Amino acid sequence: MLLTIDVGNTNITFGGFKSEDLEFLARIKTDKNKTSDQIAVELKNIFSLYEVKDIFDGAVISSVVPELTKYICEAVNKITGLTPLVLGPGVKTGMNILTDDPAQVGADLVAGGVGAAALYPLPCLIIDLGTATKICLIDKNGAFRGCAISPGIGISLEALSSKASQLPSISFTTPDHSIGTNTIDSMRSGIVFGTAAMLDGLCAKIEEEYGEKAAATVATGGYSKDIVKSCNRDIIYNGELIHYGLKKIFEKNTK
Repeated sequence: MLLTIDVGNTNITFGGFKSEDLEFLARIKTDKNKTSDQIAVELKNIFSLYEVKDIFDGAVISSVVPELTKYICEAVNKITGLTPLVLGPGVKTGMNILTDDPAQVGADLVAGGVGAAALYPLPCLIIDLGTATKICLIDKNGAFRGCAISPGIGISLEALSSKASQLPSISFTTPDHSIGTNTIDSMRSGIVFGTAAMLDGLCAKIEEEYGEKAAATVATGGYSKDIVKSCNRDIIYNGELIHYGLKKIFEKNTK
């Protein structure tokens, strides 16, 4: 079994692949203050919760939280005896990154790009709604062309309630109407329908600049499943995209 780990600023997700099948996908909150022992305990509990019986023969990590990467590697080693492959410079991805500085492209974006290029027709747009909202373009040759990044939904909600004295903290829910008749529904409308409209418009802008329509648009990330329902664009939801990309990258580096 292959252990895949995506370390994000808000959550850490753990996946377990048995051959081509994802046997489990677990999520814990990112805490930069945790020790390797604490992470190891949580990892062991995840294996128990999902009744993981198989022995892991590989592990691969994408991380955008450098402070935690070392401790997660140590935790994985304590529980499985494996030294994980950490996605970064020098790791084979099979994807040409055509940005000004390829080393600056987040490991999660690279893994998502590799996953999308393997699963969907090209060119492809990838929407990742996590701590930040990101839209990436994988061109018709399978190369990573770049992306657009804006504040994520959680950050926007937090900023709205903390900076405006009369606006409360609210839960993330899709409202019934775009015209809110109370403060909470009005805020939800702005966040949900506003984000959906931004995604539609920015995807169209990227296609216009690239000069070709995307053959597929795929969404991943914690907020994607609900937001894409409010988009006009035909968007495929795949919450496992980054983990599938990590699996492909691991295979490229262990053949």
